[in-house]
Amino acid sequence: QVQLVESGGDLVQPGGSLRLSCAASGSIYSINVMEWHRQAPGKQRELVAAMPNDGTHYADFVKGRFTISRDNTKNTAYLQMNSLKPEDTAVYYCHAEIVQTTGGRPLTFSYWGQGTQVTVSS
Repeated sequence: QVQLVESGGDLVQPGGSLRLSCAASGSIYSINVMEWHRQAPGKQRELVAAMPNDGTHYADFVKGRFTISRDNTKNTAYLQMNSLKPEDTAVYYCHAEIVQTTGGRPLTFSYWGQGTQVTVSS
């Protein structure tokens, strides 16, 4: 079993900053990719940023403002969010593709965290 636990969501004024964390725990052999998604009320969930083992990818609407990073020694991903806008208000979810060994065989599973609320408002 693997758990992803997000933290760091809060109420912040426009132009402010927040740092989200996503800690993975449990039976982990390796992590292929960690991602941040978000879902605003009445909208579909959308990818914000992704960090596979060989680079980073960002949605156009956060380029230059958000930075994703990973600490592989802690199985933790971070999302540094700067210059926040009211339209960034959403529940932010962590997603990871995690390799676990079953009977000695490596298998990849998809996991989601429970989400953390980010509200940008004056």
